[in-house]
Amino acid sequence: MTITRHQIPVSTRAPGGHTNTYVVGEDPAILVDPAGRTPDLDRTVRERGVDHVLVTHTHPDHVGAVSSYAADVEATVWARYGRESRFEDATGVRADATLSPGDVLALGGGALEVLDAPGHAPDHLAFVERETGAVIVGDCAVAEGSVAVGAPEGDMRAYLSTLRRLYARAPSRLYPGHGPPVANPRERLADLLEHRKQRERRVLAAVDGGARTVDVILEAAYDKPLDGVQDLARATVEAHLEKLAVEGAVTWEGMRAGVANGAGGGGERSGRARDE
Repeated sequence: MTITRHQIPVSTRAPGGHTNTYVVGEDPAILVDPAGRTPDLDRTVRERGVDHVLVTHTHPDHVGAVSSYAADVEATVWARYGRESRFEDATGVRADATLSPGDVLALGGGALEVLDAPGHAPDHLAFVERETGAVIVGDCAVAEGSVAVGAPEGDMRAYLSTLRRLYARAPSRLYPGHGPPVANPRERLADLLEHRKQRERRVLAAVDGGARTVDVILEAAYDKPLDGVQDLARATVEAHLEKLAVEGAVTWEGMRAGVANGAGGGGERSGRARDE
C-alpha cells in the first residue's frame, strides 16, 4: 500500500520546522495529520480520493488544516472516542465519527488498525498499515533525537508503555510526525526506551543526592546546553518526577521532590529513608 509523506511547514518546536502529513491508500484514501495545506498535498488528496481525515493527536502543529479539508473534501472526519470536545476545541470542527483503539478502517489496498499510544499527549493514537506492518506513529518516535514528554500533559509512564507495545509489534517501518521515516523500528524504539531510562536514573540520582527543586534537578539531569529548550527539559524532568512518585521512588508535590521512605522504585536503586 502506498503511504505518501508531505512535509508541511508549520510553527513547531520540532527540528526542521515541519510536520509530516500522510496520505495512505487510494480510492478511498486516508489523510492523517493535515497540519497545513500545500499545492502538492492538495494534488495528492484530489488524485488519491481521500474519504477519511484522521489525526494522531490534537496538538496545534498536527491539525492546522483539518477544518479546511473538512470544508473542501467530502470525507469523514474522525476524532478519538471520549476526546471529541478536545478535538473540536483544537480543530474548530465537530467530528463526524469516533475512533477507538482496536478499530480498523478499510481503504483502497488495505486497512488501518487504530492503536492506543498515549504519553506525548493523552489523546494520542497510532495507525498500523495491516498489509506491511508499518505504523504511523505521530509524536511517539523520531528517527533522531527524542520526543518531548512534558508535564502537565505528558505522561512518562504511559509513554514508556507505548514504546514497549510498539516494540512488541515488530513494525516494518515507522512514519513519525516529524522527520524522515524510521527504517530500523525496533532498534530505534529500544534506543528511545534506553534514553528515557538514562534520564530517569539521572533524575533519581539527583534527588537521592539532595536536589529538591526542578531547577537543581535539571542541572544534574542534563549534561548539555539547554539554550532555547530549557522549558521543554524542565517539563520533562517534572514528567519523570511524576512517574517516580507514582512508583513510590520519590515524593513530589509539584514544587519539591524528596526521597520516599523505604523507596526502591523502578529497580534502579536500593531504597533508604532520608529526612527532608
